[in-house]
Amino acid sequence: MKNRIEEIRKDKGIRQEDFARALGVSRQTISSLETGRYNPSIQLAYKIARYFDLTIEEVFLFED
Repeated sequence: MKNRIEEIRKDKGIRQEDFARALGVSRQTISSLETGRYNPSIQLAYKIARYFDLTIEEVFLFED
């Protein structure tokens, strides 16, 4: 699953550390999400989308 987390975060001028703190995860988790090495739980995906005021589908790109 691909995502737009890094793109959205950088467009909004948010540092990984600040984003991680707001979500209650480590900076390493954010890094792993952005590089595609980690797929979030549905709860974390929802938190991320909600933080950016977007839908999950706008942040995460599902491919067959």
